[in-house]
Amino acid sequence: QVQLVESGGGLVQAGGSLRLSCAASEGTYTMGWFRQAPGKEREFVSAISRRGISANYADSVKGRFTISRDNAKNTVYLQMNSLKPEDTAVYYCAASRLRPGILPSNEAEFDYWGQGTQVTVSS
Repeated sequence: QVQLVESGGGLVQAGGSLRLSCAASEGTYTMGWFRQAPGKEREFVSAISRRGISANYADSVKGRFTISRDNAKNTVYLQMNSLKPEDTAVYYCAASRLRPGILPSNEAEFDYWGQGTQVTVSS
């Protein structure tokens, strides 16, 4: 069972930046970030391929968020810039066993999940 541990969340003012990290206990998987705001369903944010060559993003974060990974450290990152109050949510890291070449964006396509880290953006 792969363990995923997120870190880097916190409180930031609108327009600020945060970098989330997700450390995996083992393996090299396609990785993704999701978020869930209070009273809303969990939604896709971004995903990155196993080698870090390909990535996709939700329209709401394109141009502001950047996903990256360091396979030597088994860690994936989410750099979040120009943060908005509507980015406030619990952010979850997830790992997918889908075959290489596919970038998932649906919750059902991810097999392992972290516990989440809170990001709060004040106006």
